Amino acid sequence: MKEKIQEKLAVLPSEPGCYLMKDKNETVIYVGKSKALKNRVRSYFIGANDKKTQRLVMEIVDFEYIVTNTEVEALILELNLIKKYDPKYNIMLKDDKSYPYLKITNERHPRLLITRKIKKDKAKYFGPYPNVIAARETKRLLDRLYPLRKCNNKPGDYCLYYHIGQCLACSKSPGTKERYDEIIKEISRFLQGAYKGVKNDLIIKMNQASEQMDYERAIELRESITHIEALMEQQKVVLNEIIDIDVFGYSYNQGWMCVQVFYVRQGKLIERDVSFYQGSQETFISFVGQFYLRKNNLKPKQILLPIGSDANLLKELLEVDVHTPLRGKRKDLVELATKNADISLTEQFTLIERDEERTIVAVENLGNHLNIETPHHIEAFDNSNIQGVDPVSAMVKFIDGKADKNGYRKYKIQTVSGPDDYETMREVIRRRYSRVLKEKMPLPDLIIVDGGKGQMSAALEVLELELGLDIPVCGLIKDERHSTSELIYGDPPEVISLKRDSNEFYLVQRIQDEVHRFAITFHRQLRSKGLIQSELDKIPGIGQKRRTLLLSHFKSIKAIKEAKLADITALGIPENVAKLTLAKLNE
Repeated sequence: MKEKIQEKLAVLPSEPGCYLMKDKNETVIYVGKSKALKNRVRSYFIGANDKKTQRLVMEIVDFEYIVTNTEVEALILELNLIKKYDPKYNIMLKDDKSYPYLKITNERHPRLLITRKIKKDKAKYFGPYPNVIAARETKRLLDRLYPLRKCNNKPGDYCLYYHIGQCLACSKSPGTKERYDEIIKEISRFLQGAYKGVKNDLIIKMNQASEQMDYERAIELRESITHIEALMEQQKVVLNEIIDIDVFGYSYNQGWMCVQVFYVRQGKLIERDVSFYQGSQETFISFVGQFYLRKNNLKPKQILLPIGSDANLLKELLEVDVHTPLRGKRKDLVELATKNADISLTEQFTLIERDEERTIVAVENLGNHLNIETPHHIEAFDNSNIQGVDPVSAMVKFIDGKADKNGYRKYKIQTVSGPDDYETMREVIRRRYSRVLKEKMPLPDLIIVDGGKGQMSAALEVLELELGLDIPVCGLIKDERHSTSELIYGDPPEVISLKRDSNEFYLVQRIQDEVHRFAITFHRQLRSKGLIQSELDKIPGIGQKRRTLLLSHFKSIKAIKEAKLADITALGIPENVAKLTLAKLNE
């Protein structure tokens, strides 16, 4: 154990708080909380851990801690620190998925909308709907049944929906507040599970339309009834109480957790949510806290947790009724959610293990082949040009064997004229890592250049002699079929033997293919832009909007050349600019 860490462990307090684990670059890679910092932090470095924790501990070079007064304060602080630092080992808290709600706005003419954000705007919210299609179908059905506002027209300026009886707002005599209140009350009852009354009303109307031989209306009503029956079939009564409850169950095994959330609305089980993440049983409470506080999910009247969970802590944090049922239907619901979590986690393990072999294990094996520390952070470069025209370079970033597309970068080459691959590599390496140093961004553990000894030497020359950086650089050579052939590394460079069917070979192949694709795509974009710009953009008075207007109308430069002056001015382009355009294009 590192001496610095050992000294800090000896003086840790036995109080609640948060701890921040850091790597060699002083980057926060994990944030956790505990009611006793001394015991929790020491457990990472003493005793057996799962694979994920072992990898974490191998990267820890230092740690910090913040003492709080209570465990609730520690939980709130943990959520805020994770949001601030986005640590790579807090995988569960990188999941920002949010589910849609149905919303009735608080306006003079209310609207029924689908939204993913809950605001304090006095609107009514119903949901959440993990099944987005179900949310849309429900809205579509309610739009047909209830004439809430569907346009922004003024009274008397009728919209299409008004003519088919689905919008009151643009009528010469808009709906009164009392009428809207009645509609909102009916929609609320419908969304809270009172389908039968609405269904019976529709059956009566359908029969009346049929008797009056208005068969189109009868068919439309029959389709609405079918939709309602489908919704009723999906939502089974699980409690004999009209109450909104979220039921949590989880399963833990080999460092992975599956959390299932059952949404019970008005006593009916309407939907479920499934989440997988790497963590421990202690992170379950953090997950639930984040589920409501960070994702801004609507809190129900009651939250049910499995036995052994700290319900009091969450009750204090969320300010709703949170408990662990010991008997009855509520206990059965929690056990059902837990059973589903067990099944889902078992099914996922095969996929998880395959993914780890393709990514994390492949990265570890690659580091072993190169005799360097595990390259968790890899950056790869490729150059692209056609006979020196529009030279560009591209960089892709991989974290633990997976593409981090937010870290991709494109470079227009500025100082190199002609097809000089080595000078191009020098320029882009200089620009990339000068900026990394200036902005104090994390340095990669390995740099891969698409090319052989010359490209490697060019990159190393800039890194070591100009920037004073010691970062491993390897090259990737392609065969005559343009497929990944050899990995070279070292001084002098030597071929590193990777088995063609190994995960590490597939990893470098994926990286090389991805950086090549990214570079080629960028180069094509520039070329196509250059072809359009070559003639039109050099004409004074022709900017981006007018260029787009001309090309969308005439379809080609040739057609613009052959156009009459009146044809161009008819598009709203001034006559003097139109004359100049024709003169320049026909020079």
